[in-house]
Amino acid sequence: MTDKPKCFCGVFGIYGAEDAAIKTYYGLHTLQHRGQEAAGIVTSSLNSKGKKVFNLHKNFGLVSEVFNSQDLFEGTLKGNSAIGHNRYSTTGSADSEKNIQPFVVNYRLGNLAIAHNGNLTNAKQIRERLVNEGSIFQTTSDSELVLHLIAKSKLENQIDQIIDALNQIEGAYSIVLLTDDKLIAARDPHGFRPLCIGKLNGSYIIASESCAFDINYATYVREINPGELVIIDNDVIKNQEIKSFNFSPSKINNKHCIFEFIYFSRPDSKVFGSNVDKIRRKLGKVLAEKHAVKDRDGDKVIVISVPDSSNTAAIGYQSQLSKQGVPSRLDIGLIRSHYIGRTFILPGQKERETGVRIKFNTVKGVLENKTLVLIDDSIVRGTTSKQLVKLLREANPKEIHLRISSPPIKYPCFYGMDFPSREELIANKFNTEIDKIREFLEVDSLEYLTIDEMLEAMVDHEKENFCTACFSGEYPIKVDNNITKEIYDN
Repeated sequence: MTDKPKCFCGVFGIYGAEDAAIKTYYGLHTLQHRGQEAAGIVTSSLNSKGKKVFNLHKNFGLVSEVFNSQDLFEGTLKGNSAIGHNRYSTTGSADSEKNIQPFVVNYRLGNLAIAHNGNLTNAKQIRERLVNEGSIFQTTSDSELVLHLIAKSKLENQIDQIIDALNQIEGAYSIVLLTDDKLIAARDPHGFRPLCIGKLNGSYIIASESCAFDINYATYVREINPGELVIIDNDVIKNQEIKSFNFSPSKINNKHCIFEFIYFSRPDSKVFGSNVDKIRRKLGKVLAEKHAVKDRDGDKVIVISVPDSSNTAAIGYQSQLSKQGVPSRLDIGLIRSHYIGRTFILPGQKERETGVRIKFNTVKGVLENKTLVLIDDSIVRGTTSKQLVKLLREANPKEIHLRISSPPIKYPCFYGMDFPSREELIANKFNTEIDKIREFLEVDSLEYLTIDEMLEAMVDHEKENFCTACFSGEYPIKVDNNITKEIYDN
């Protein structure tokens, strides 16, 4: 859907497991929602001479399109350690094959590969410095900077080199690194992006979300702490005790991306130490507490969601209406098709309207002559929301009331989430005048959560531990407003 913020990326790493590539493949499958442009896996194995080599396969497409049985089962990607990446480009040109991760290099201490989720806010300055010092870049991605910084470090120990590199970069990053004898993971000191540790028999897994553990029959161990470097090697496998360092020079407040709970992460995942389903239901409950639609002339209110990302919030909303004594029923009013190809192109307005119809259809028997409450997690441009409302109107409901389980999006994100330009955001276009947005969408009423109400739903967390920059404009790290995805492209 073009009317939603684009996901960041998904990262996965495993060490000490048979068929590491197959487990990485399954892990990337569960993280497919975090990036659909391209995917890649690199494994570490011994060649015929007993020397460590890296085996890499990556390409454009979904995980199921990029890899085949030869890659996974016939030894092309052999080895007992691997890292993988699903890509949605936030920096670096989307159509350049050279930007597909993982990136692999060979430097003075051996092979090194990286997969990165996030955005580096000082990438432009670091790149210019490195170019002036003679570095030659192979990609236009900010992720490659980390490899250059590691390779150029004058320190002798590889872990010290990595910490040296991490202390030079700023912004949002959850990183997995594969070396000849280690799997290394790091998370930025603010903890913008999620990253967690799982365990499979005697091996260890690192992933963006815990759903990548479930498919591999692995168990969740814990979240990687903000500013923490985690090392998995043969000693860890033997002793079953994870090595870790705090590389951040000073204590920095957590600033988790709140959109992980609102929209991005799967509801069956645990991120930032909390179950996404639990938080998303709470968002729906707070939305009902503060912005309920009362019963209309004794009729039941029919609560429906925009599938699939709003399903859980709709459950929370309707359950809270029932507690408040409002006659209501949760129902399925929109059916979503999951079989639209990635390359489906809709250049004109009429085609865009057709695109919504290809993506969604109504259950008319549920909607006809009913008062509807449509729950959605966010509105970006508003174009898809407008077409959805038009589609619902054709089913002849009495009224349509739209409730959004987040505040109006008014500002761009520079920490790994891709919105349209600020001018395209509907909240800016109408200067956050809710009634004008309501008129544009042609609904009977429209209400959003406020920032404070949204933070109220973040149970088990301190309110100040979340980044709300896309709603408030308050950026935890200074940003360059001129950064674009193609900033380094010719």
